Amino acid sequence: MLTEHELELRVRYQETDAQARVHHANYFSYFEQGRVELLRAAGFNYRELEKQGIMLVVAEISCRYLLPANYDDLLRIVTKTVRAKGARIEHEYRVFRESQLLAEGRSIVACIDPAGRVKRLPEFLTLEE
Repeated sequence: MLTEHELELRVRYQETDAQARVHHANYFSYFEQGRVELLRAAGFNYRELEKQGIMLVVAEISCRYLLPANYDDLLRIVTKTVRAKGARIEHEYRVFRESQLLAEGRSIVACIDPAGRVKRLPEFLTLEE
């Protein structure tokens, strides 16, 4: 399975605060976009996974802010799957403006069924260690 993906996005006005900097909460949306596009680039569609009863929900998420991003900046979101085993997938994220590292984060998503019960990841979503 593909383990790393890059996504470019431009900071929209509504994502900024009064200082025209990206509001801290928006980094979690960027991380989600990175996860969804990594999945898509690996040949999977999240909507189809949900139809199969495979739900991936955020169990943990964190972000370390290093430098601010501003309105209209072009950002590069690098999403990497570092572990996918049992019922969990762990991702790491890096947010760049050109070569400057602006933020880094990590998340753990858990696999559940439509009733909210934890279930093992399907084999096609796991990584060999």
